[in-house]
Amino acid sequence: MLTTVVAIIAVLGGLIFFHELGHFVVARAFGMGVSVFSLGFGPKILKRVSGKTEYALSLVPLGGYVALVGETDPKDMPEGFTREENFALRPAWQRLLVVAAGPLANMLLALLICWTLAFGWGVQVLLPEVGAVGEDSPAAAAGVKAGDRILSVNDRQVESWEEMSAAIAGSQGAPLRLEIARPASGASFTTLPLVVTPVQSTRKTIFGEDETAWIIGVRAAGATITRNLDFLEAASVGAMQACKMISLTWQSLVKLVQRVVPLDQVGGPIMIAQMVSDQAHQGLAGLLALTALISVNLGILNLLPIPVLDGGQIFFFVLEMLFRRPLNEKMREYAMRAGIAALVCLMLLATFNDVWRLLKGAG
Repeated sequence: MLTTVVAIIAVLGGLIFFHELGHFVVARAFGMGVSVFSLGFGPKILKRVSGKTEYALSLVPLGGYVALVGETDPKDMPEGFTREENFALRPAWQRLLVVAAGPLANMLLALLICWTLAFGWGVQVLLPEVGAVGEDSPAAAAGVKAGDRILSVNDRQVESWEEMSAAIAGSQGAPLRLEIARPASGASFTTLPLVVTPVQSTRKTIFGEDETAWIIGVRAAGATITRNLDFLEAASVGAMQACKMISLTWQSLVKLVQRVVPLDQVGGPIMIAQMVSDQAHQGLAGLLALTALISVNLGILNLLPIPVLDGGQIFFFVLEMLFRRPLNEKMREYAMRAGIAALVCLMLLATFNDVWRLLKGAG
């Protein structure tokens, strides 16, 4: 129980804190005033003033906040701060960058975590080893058998199932020269050249949609190896993994809006807490990977053009730069109300789904 509580506080609190740190760093880089930077919410347990900023540790550890001078009211000028440090009086492009820094900090955190995972734990590579061959498939017709290891496609060496699949998908139906290693007696292998012609087929994507692809009719055996990486290799692999994570999260959001992904898949704090708890008991690597994924989701969610979120503020600043004047105060107020209503509805939906999943699991 203690492990679960500590993990949830560390993950959720750390992610929100890192988000606020992004705002803080960029605001200070522009010379904007920050009156308070708090780790946590509520009553302050510890606090220390450095320069003009009060750094605090607050009672509720889930997150943090940055109080920018003039952020809510241009006339709000705490003692010791100057007009030049007022957030509201700065050019719109500077305010935009400060607000955008929070979600971007979450993306950066995901990248750093993926880098750490790649360097510390290596990467799992699914080997191009055939586990099953479909009846009447091109692979069966060419003589491919379960247990075969595909060494090359069109004289190009393949070291993973992903590389092999990409080569087949890019064939556009042209015959492919395969070099395979087939188990012989003992631990020896026989190398065989085969020619297989892919066929176009329909398959399901991870979102349940139909897509056409060129296939030869084989399934992976599931054999994997761990490949260790040096520091620079890990940086490259980590960046690619983070980009894939961001792309997949964005696609999931789009598919949700398009109703391809059902609304009952939306989860909230309860589901996140359950996932963190599960990973905390399975090991650090899994917990870090989940943290990276939640960080990406938090960043993308905050970039949505909903007024109460960072994305809504960014939208207002873009309009201000285009029309060379701030958005009408009444319009901002109505937009904020609509944004709050939309966010409340989303949170209610997520909470309902979480509770419903718990009830179904208990039943």
